Amino acid sequence: MEVHVLDDKQAMGMAAARAAAEGLNRAFTRSGKATLILATGASQFEMLDALVSQKVDWSKVTLFHLDEYVGLPATHPASFRGYLQQRFVERVPRLGAFHPVQADEGDPQAECHRVGALIRGLRVDVACVGIGENGHLAFNDPPADFETLDPYLVVELDEACRRQQVGEGWFGALAEVPRSAISMSIRQILKSATIVCTVPDARKAVALKQSLKGPVTPDVPASILQMHPDCHIFTDTAGGALLEEGK
Repeated sequence: MEVHVLDDKQAMGMAAARAAAEGLNRAFTRSGKATLILATGASQFEMLDALVSQKVDWSKVTLFHLDEYVGLPATHPASFRGYLQQRFVERVPRLGAFHPVQADEGDPQAECHRVGALIRGLRVDVACVGIGENGHLAFNDPPADFETLDPYLVVELDEACRRQQVGEGWFGALAEVPRSAISMSIRQILKSATIVCTVPDARKAVALKQSLKGPVTPDVPASILQMHPDCHIFTDTAGGALLEEGK
């Protein structure tokens, strides 16, 4: 695991984007195509802004994303597929394919099977992820399921996770935040050849330290990143404030 603490969020985002682009370009050399997973949320703003300007042949890229709220339409400001459509898909030329999680209609379990069938068996070349204030990875809140082989699953969101969404301004009140979501599973994320994890802000400092310096445990879901052979962590000085020895 490589940990990079940058001076500010812009520098962090650029460094993370370059790492992701390098992974995609390695995939093109290997097989002529690439599969990419993107996270959403406030922690990814700077990284996505930088990623869309990287020298990547986006026509060779197939995109999946990590999670989506159950029952939330794509038109809602907090929708993750809407977020990616606006902040990434519409900003890159000729994206090869985008397979959004559609959790607002029908049976969420059926949607897990549908999108899971699309990603199952694919080599995922790069996964861009974040870490939640409660240590979650995607929407796998603690205690996370480290065992399931299903690519996607329906999860219940804990209160800390839901409060984070209010704090970031996606919802006006806790009661507005959905209680369940579809999330990519921990083991599916770990199948990615390269993981680029972007974690800015002081409010993430405790979770980042627990994830990188503590034991690997479902109670801190992102701690599983310690087990990945090619994981790159990017943070700013506020997010990395507790990572120095003795703090």
